[in-house]
Amino acid sequence: MRRPGFRTLLVGLNAGLVLLAILALVLTGSELLERLADEQALARVDLAGVAARQAVERSAGDVRTSARLLAERPTVDRLLRERDAAQLAAFLERFRRTSGLSGCALLIDGRPLVAAGPPLPWEALAGSRGQPVTVGGGLALAAASPLPALPGAVAVTAAALDEAFVRRAAGQVGLPVDVIAAPEALARTDDPRWVLRSDAVETGRPARGRLEEAGLYLAVRPVQVAGEVVALVEASLSTAGVQASVAALERQLLLLSAVVAGVAILSGLVLGRRLARPVRSLTVAASRIGGGDLSTPVPRAAGPELGTLATTMEEMRRHLLRLTSELRRQQAEGEAILTGIVEGVLSVDRDRRIRYLNPQAAAILKIDPQETLGRFCGDVLNPAGPGGVRPCHEHCPILHARFRGGTSSVEHLQLADGTRRSVVITSAPPTEDRQVLVLRDETDLEAARRLRDAVLANISHEFKTPLSAQLASIELLRERLEETEDKESGALVQSLERGSLRLTQLIDNLLESVRIEAGEASVRRRPVALDEVVEEAVTLTAPLLAQRGQTPEVDLPYPLPEVRGDAPRLIQVFVNLLANANKYAPEGSVIRVGGAVEQGAVALWVEDEGPGLPKGEEGGRSLFARFVRSAGDDEPEQSGMGLGLWIVQSIVERHGGTVDAEPRPVGTRMVVRLPRQISKEVA
Repeated sequence: MRRPGFRTLLVGLNAGLVLLAILALVLTGSELLERLADEQALARVDLAGVAARQAVERSAGDVRTSARLLAERPTVDRLLRERDAAQLAAFLERFRRTSGLSGCALLIDGRPLVAAGPPLPWEALAGSRGQPVTVGGGLALAAASPLPALPGAVAVTAAALDEAFVRRAAGQVGLPVDVIAAPEALARTDDPRWVLRSDAVETGRPARGRLEEAGLYLAVRPVQVAGEVVALVEASLSTAGVQASVAALERQLLLLSAVVAGVAILSGLVLGRRLARPVRSLTVAASRIGGGDLSTPVPRAAGPELGTLATTMEEMRRHLLRLTSELRRQQAEGEAILTGIVEGVLSVDRDRRIRYLNPQAAAILKIDPQETLGRFCGDVLNPAGPGGVRPCHEHCPILHARFRGGTSSVEHLQLADGTRRSVVITSAPPTEDRQVLVLRDETDLEAARRLRDAVLANISHEFKTPLSAQLASIELLRERLEETEDKESGALVQSLERGSLRLTQLIDNLLESVRIEAGEASVRRRPVALDEVVEEAVTLTAPLLAQRGQTPEVDLPYPLPEVRGDAPRLIQVFVNLLANANKYAPEGSVIRVGGAVEQGAVALWVEDEGPGLPKGEEGGRSLFARFVRSAGDDEPEQSGMGLGLWIVQSIVERHGGTVDAEPRPVGTRMVVRLPRQISKEVA
């Protein structure tokens, strides 16, 4: 399918936007017109209802005034005294006509004496004061006034709220008006106006609304007597006339919209024809530049905007030509450098997918460069961390370099042919969407480390065998000397025993460090009684503590829950902690061993009265690093190699626990937390 041209798009866009605006205007205007028409119609009928209600009130006032005037007429008083009924009837008829009343009467002692107009229940109307009352099948306004000169005589006047009254009221307000009794209005339930009528009767407040079924705008105002609604005054307006006016306005709006749309389409055609030709030539030039043709100049265009665009595109073409030449030169130099260095170089994107690999990196990894592009670097390098877990999520040097500004780490790679290779990976900070890594082969160095570890393991083993025999001999000799009184020999034997214990501890730590670095430091999971572990560690370090006059104080909760682990390794943990406390605690102090049962774990600690944690140390985490010793002035003369706490941390973590150094008001507390062994019944 052929795509539309620029001129067609311009005309279509122009016409579409205009039509869309017109459509929105028409829809919004129509809705607004209808809403305004409804509001004005309702306001009009509401005002008409107010005027009709006022007409009823004025009629009620006229009836009251007529009753008072009739009672005060001297002629009435004279004719009553003369008992001239014929003259009274004629006078009342003239008074009724001149006053515009429906009827009037004179009552004596509650009985009609003479009346004019249609027959009415004058006895019932004698107590009225201008309020609407139901008379026969209609409504009337009645009022009574006593005659001042004749006790017991009452003048009663009445005005019917009939069709004549309704016509007069409609002529005054300009809309159809109706007055209806409340009971009659409520009885007509099939009338569409019943809803508004019942609302006005129940609430005693005016009601208005648009009745679609009746085709009317209706306003209903209640007339109340003694708090009770007795009549309703209604004003109505037909919806047909309002809708006709709204439809006429909408037709004019649509006609105007069509004219505006035609003008917009015509102007779009003229403008599109004028702009299409130079834009087409600029489009062809842009396509040439996009295709790599930077040698053909961009043609000039007429007009200020298109001329500026053509000039800018020409400057862009020249600039791109210069940049392309410079980039090709730099690319050639970079390729020469990357293929000439010894180290391997690769680059990854933000998702750590390989985007470049030089020949040296491919040779180190023994892979085909073309097969690695686009693959995740962890799948290509295949690094192996502790326990055979890849460090791609927790300890990835690429991710660390993005936050630290560059990292360097030793990684052990498992190559595709099954061989292992150790490399140093230096990661640079990312630039835009690329990050460069440099690989340096460290396999020979790693072999030297393994040879060193093997030598250390052999030497430590050879030292430990005679030391064990020597310790056994010293222990037998010490027991025999205790039976004699040769204190000097006993002191020498104790000194030999303490020296042998220190050598044994040092050799155990060296062996454990070799196992840890070689990845062979696994633990055997068996039920272990921690109180026995602590007791054995205190017994082994007792000679060291006695040398400095230190007293071990053990306070463990009973019973301690069992844990699963390697008892000899845990004994080594507490031997190292007690030996560490022995070195730093002052002579004659107390070294406390305590514990607590926590939620899901058992906490054991060794607390001394030494100098405490180094200044500026937060949580003592650096003390657990390998070959780290205290650098303060309180470091003992026999400071060791800095392996004890590192080995403690390694053993505890392999048991699934943690170890922390907590400062105390006096001294330091080393806390070991091990997970509890939960029985099946509890689980």
